[in-house]
Amino acid sequence: GCPGVLAVLGLEAAAPGECELTRLLQDKLQYEMRLQYMKHYFPIDYTVQVQYEEVLRPSNITRLRNGTVSEAALRYLWFHVSSQAVLRILEVLPEKHPSWKYTQELCQLFDALGEEYSKYRQTDVETVVADLVKLIHSAGAASRRKAVRPKALLDNCLKVMRMLYGVPCELGIR
Repeated sequence: GCPGVLAVLGLEAAAPGECELTRLLQDKLQYEMRLQYMKHYFPIDYTVQVQYEEVLRPSNITRLRNGTVSEAALRYLWFHVSSQAVLRILEVLPEKHPSWKYTQELCQLFDALGEEYSKYRQTDVETVVADLVKLIHSAGAASRRKAVRPKALLDNCLKVMRMLYGVPCELGIR
């Protein structure tokens, strides 16, 4: 699978590469695809165990924005949470599963996005974000787990991506 990338970042503006990749992700995350690959191809009510911190919803972003966290740091957080979510889904799929290839392709797009981030100088990511990212990658036995449907993970991924990249990357909200 795709190993987690410890990305670094700078720049408030989204880089052209980020925009290109988020557009590709938006295409891959179209509703019909999420429905087919993340719901229909799974058993009814199937869930994946994720850490509590691995669930990132629009409401979390709104709260962090109000806490004056920079947009760049929010995108960094979204990247880590979303790439982890995709890995969690990939981990439960055998290679023969009809959703495996689709999930693998998402994984590769996130790997490419990680490359984009690694070109930047590490700036001071607000502590609140740095701590969340640490938690996501530390997966201690004590971490709180919750059961989430695969489609819900990707729904969140897309909604938050549109919040964070919609304007800087001119993602036409289809």
